[in-house]
Amino acid sequence: METSRRKLADVPLFRGLDDAELRLLDELLIPRFFKKKSIIFHEGSDRESIYIIQEGLVKAFKTDAEGHEQIVNFLGPGNLFPHTGFFLLSTYPATTEAVVDTRVLAMPLSSFEQVIASTPAIAIKVLRVMSQTIQELQTKLQELTGQDIQVRLTSFLLGMATKQGVEQPDGSIRVTLPVTHQELANTIGTTRETVTRLLAQLKKEGLLEADRKGFLVPDLVALRQWSKPERD
Repeated sequence: METSRRKLADVPLFRGLDDAELRLLDELLIPRFFKKKSIIFHEGSDRESIYIIQEGLVKAFKTDAEGHEQIVNFLGPGNLFPHTGFFLLSTYPATTEAVVDTRVLAMPLSSFEQVIASTPAIAIKVLRVMSQTIQELQTKLQELTGQDIQVRLTSFLLGMATKQGVEQPDGSIRVTLPVTHQELANTIGTTRETVTRLLAQLKKEGLLEADRKGFLVPDLVALRQWSKPERD
C-alpha cells in the first residue's frame, strides 16, 4: 500500500531505505486498531511485533513493585515502538496503552528478521540508524540527570511540541495530549502538586495554555528561554 509505505519512509529507523526495500517491509505490515485505554502489549510479555503509529497517541510506562507507574514516553503518529531489542529473544520492556483511539501498523518480528537476514543492504542501514538512536537516548539520559523539575517539565513540553505539535495560523503550536497532571508527574518524576503549580506559573506568564485535550504554546522561543537553568 502506498500510504503505509509513506509511513515507513517517515520512520527514522527506515528513512535510509529505497523504494524497493520499503516495498519488502510494507508487505509485512498488519493494520490494527486499539480503542482508548486498550493495552497494546504488557511489560514482560513475549516480544512479537514492532508497531508504527498511524494516528492516535500511545503511552509507554513501567510499573514498580508497589504498583507505581513511571511513564517512559508518549508516542504519536510516525513513531515506532518499542525502540530497542528488535533482534533479542526477550520480552517487551514496558507496557503500552492507547491514550485515545489509535491505529497502528504491526510488523511481526519473525518476518522482519527474515527480511533483514536475506537483505544485507537493509540490515546495514537499520543497524546504522539503531546505533544513532542509542547514542541519542544516552545523550537524553545524561541531559535529564541533575535537571531540576522546572527544566524537566519544560523540556518535556518542548519535546512534545517539536515532535507532535501542529502549527496554528497565528504561529502558536497546538499539541494533542489528553493526560492528567498525575500522568505528567509520572513522566518527569515529581508530584501532581508540583506539576499543577508549574503549569499555573506558565499560564500566568503567558507561555502555555493547557486543557483536558492538550496544550498550546504561543511562543516556542519564549518557552525555551524559560526552561533554561540559568533563569532565576
